[in-house]
Amino acid sequence: METILFSLLNGVIYGLLLFMLSSGLTLIFSMMGVLNFAHASFYMLGAYFAFAVGSVTGFWVALFLAPVLVGLVGAGVEKWGLRRVHGGGHVAELLFTFGLAYLIDELVKIVFGKLPVAYEVPAALDFPLFTLFGTQYPAYRGFMLLISVAMLAALWYLLKRTRAGLIIQAALTHPHMVGHLGHNVPRIFMTVFGFGCGLAGLAGVIGGNYLVTEPGMATSIGPIVFVVVVVGGMGSLEGAFIASLLIGLLQTFAISIDTTFGEIFGFAGLSPSSELGGISIASIAPMLPFLLLVLVLMIRPRGLMGDREF
Repeated sequence: METILFSLLNGVIYGLLLFMLSSGLTLIFSMMGVLNFAHASFYMLGAYFAFAVGSVTGFWVALFLAPVLVGLVGAGVEKWGLRRVHGGGHVAELLFTFGLAYLIDELVKIVFGKLPVAYEVPAALDFPLFTLFGTQYPAYRGFMLLISVAMLAALWYLLKRTRAGLIIQAALTHPHMVGHLGHNVPRIFMTVFGFGCGLAGLAGVIGGNYLVTEPGMATSIGPIVFVVVVVGGMGSLEGAFIASLLIGLLQTFAISIDTTFGEIFGFAGLSPSSELGGISIASIAPMLPFLLLVLVLMIRPRGLMGDREF
């Protein structure tokens, strides 16, 4: 019971962190048709900006300032970089964002070094939130859950209940009509790109000290973000939310299962001492999201809630 409860909590928190990352990527793709290969690099920038700003001002100022800085960097990238190659088609956009990811990674190594930085949980949240079955649950994970849910509610309210959200949704499907009504569509695109990057930066701020802030963090989580977007359905925020929770729970429960294939399928003659039977469930947890990706593309090519096939 203890394992199930803590795995459920950790899986939801990790899933919401993935959604915070994938929601920005989904917004950018649904509006601009751009698959931003550098999206996870903006997540890394959020963590490093929070570390740099927080070392001077403290964590709480960095929590608000770092995502804004990442969003401004993203808006600048769209205005002075991506917009210029947009006319070259999807291949030019992919190459641009792919090169941008490497550029950001190298700049981070030059400025902050190749080793992990000491970006730690703030002292105000470094205490047990509750104790259950003799195990303490960190308060910072509860804080991550609170921030993620608040972001989800704010994003839903922005897109569904505000005039700006209506303009953004209209620009998704009828950009020329929005332009004829007097709205600056390129500025809308720049704002959405910057906002999506800012969401990735926010994920970096709250996830950088929960995981590890080091130059390889974008490479480690970037592929999983694309898995979330594809499994949920390209352009679908609802699909990204469901896929994020599904993958978060799937990986967390797999890691917590301390058993091997031989112990599970011993009734079929598979011995725990054999090469295949000795493989543990926890050891294959990193590949489960990609296995889910393959299955979804085979059974439902447009994703769980998407309307575009690959």
